[in-house]
Amino acid sequence: MIEWNMEGIQYGSCNCDHACPCQFEGLPNYGNCQGFDVFRVDKGEFGGVDLKGVVVAAVFAWPGPIFEGKGELQLIIDDRTSSEQRHAMEQVMLGKETVEGGTHWWVFSTMSDTIHETLVKRIDYEVDLDARTAHVNIDGILESSAESIRSPVDGAPHRVKIQIPHGIEFETAEIVDATTKCDAAIKLDLDGTYGQICLIQHTHEGPAYNKQVA
Repeated sequence: MIEWNMEGIQYGSCNCDHACPCQFEGLPNYGNCQGFDVFRVDKGEFGGVDLKGVVVAAVFAWPGPIFEGKGELQLIIDDRTSSEQRHAMEQVMLGKETVEGGTHWWVFSTMSDTIHETLVKRIDYEVDLDARTAHVNIDGILESSAESIRSPVDGAPHRVKIQIPHGIEFETAEIVDATTKCDAAIKLDLDGTYGQICLIQHTHEGPAYNKQVA
């Protein structure tokens, strides 16, 4: 197994309401699951390949809960990456070179019957974990933005966190209000749904919370 490690900020959203039941071992609000996430590598490497600055997105859909499988997945990798970096990110994001069940990427890939062709497109990604804002534009095929959940009473920002100390995706996530449109192999039309912004610290053995990665 090729050793790898990555750390960076991930933003993603799905079609569930703001309190996504899947984070609490429940079933998705509307029976199915569809969404996307985008990840920026702030530091990391894959078998000696430097991954700093790489941005990758994944669009996904399942007809029911993720654990029932039969899903589909498509990766999109920023076109400013090298061929070596693209290969590395495909390996990681498709659950390869990873211990069984080690990351959410492993789960998403394993639960997908259809893996669409990886796209190489310009990804413009801005995210602020503390401010709970994000914006993503992927070369005309995906547009997503997020901001704080707003109070229905006075419109004031409402801050909510989810903590999962032993989660395979994140330890702590800021929950946001997200809107996403996608016109790739998997179509998305989400407005005011669940979104999360979180620090990702993963290795080939799974999450590396509270550890330094190269």
